[in-house]
Amino acid sequence: MTGLDVRLATRRDGSRDGELMLVNAAGTRWARAEGIARNLQALLDNWDRLAPRLAERRRELDAAGWDAAEDFDAAGCMAPLPRAYQWADASVYRNHARLIYQWRKEPIPPRYEDEPLVYQGGSDVMIGPQDPIVAVDEAHQIDLEAEIAVITRDVPLGATLQQAADAIALVVLLNDVSLRGLIPGELAKGFGFYQSKPATSFAPIAVTPAALGAAWQGNMPDLRVRIDLNGQRFGEPHANTEAIFNFAQIIAHLTRTRSLGAGSIVGAGTISNADPASGSACITEARVRQILAGEDESRLQPYLRHGDRVRIEAIDDAGRSVFGAIDQRVQVVGKG
Repeated sequence: MTGLDVRLATRRDGSRDGELMLVNAAGTRWARAEGIARNLQALLDNWDRLAPRLAERRRELDAAGWDAAEDFDAAGCMAPLPRAYQWADASVYRNHARLIYQWRKEPIPPRYEDEPLVYQGGSDVMIGPQDPIVAVDEAHQIDLEAEIAVITRDVPLGATLQQAADAIALVVLLNDVSLRGLIPGELAKGFGFYQSKPATSFAPIAVTPAALGAAWQGNMPDLRVRIDLNGQRFGEPHANTEAIFNFAQIIAHLTRTRSLGAGSIVGAGTISNADPASGSACITEARVRQILAGEDESRLQPYLRHGDRVRIEAIDDAGRSVFGAIDQRVQVVGKG
């Protein structure tokens, strides 16, 4: 199934899971799946049978120039999977771990480079590319985190690296929002994140590895991820640089003691490059860089505030936006 070249999105139609959309390569036109699958989860549940039909439908649309299709509008999109059976996020970028654990005044976990560091997040509510980042208090220190993730087919218990690689159905771009002010207290209890990890936001388009072409290398995307904050460039790290594990390795690690169901989302963590010119993919990392450079505390990059605008997109070597953009405003609704 690795040769299937399709791009998918989910249209907001009033239902919880939305309507599956087949998107053209330029990300400008979309068409219905013509009875193949009602939504993305239904497609993933029957990937081997339905995905080739969807690819054939895409070829027909290509041949017809997508003339009968409709204009694609990200504002009408939900997350590709508005609710997912699994959301497991890793931390595979060495530089990010080095900076974050330095900020926490903690050592990097033992064997960090021997096996993937993973936590399980909430997946019942995933939000769309233009949905607001909702928070209850700016004092919670609202942070963005730009990441790449994959969505799997069924993955067996004890998957080999090849089985894990073959199980990657789609690649997505996300903003894994964190409330940094709540993290230390939660971790101090010894039971992990929960309140400090609100709903995750997704770019509108999910693509198969084959749709990435040469940009899919070694089970990782060879893409630059561009982050703008309030219209200013905040970072542009490379997603296939300085990662100590790839997606096949992360998935294989997850299946050591359990299988994964179709529709599992597996992230690689906040993208980070050691080169300061790449900027940062989260505010905390930018602040740590400033601290290490001797910056006065009063001049540190502030966390997100009500009305701030976050834009994230992944760019290929031709300068094209691969997944469409996450483009959100921060909405602070009260005190927590």
